[in-house]
Amino acid sequence: MQTEEPHMTTTTPETTIADARERIDALDDRIIGLIQERMAVSTVVQRTRIASGGRRVHLSREMEILARYRDALGKPGTTLAMTLLELCRGRI
Repeated sequence: MQTEEPHMTTTTPETTIADARERIDALDDRIIGLIQERMAVSTVVQRTRIASGGRRVHLSREMEILARYRDALGKPGTTLAMTLLELCRGRI
């Protein structure tokens, strides 16, 4: 008994790359949107903390965030987290 081979579509490397780049662009759009949302939430936290007599920056919280990104992404995660923190709180 002979089995049928599944119908396979062949794609060119150019098509594969174009499709992958389109997906990357969509992912980047989502990431940018999430960062903008994080910035807005961080502003609420900072304003509330300052209004209640606290400091604008909570260093132990920032250290937690740095560790979280480092643990998930390795050393480059620390750099990414630093950039994210800078975007969300501004320069100190």
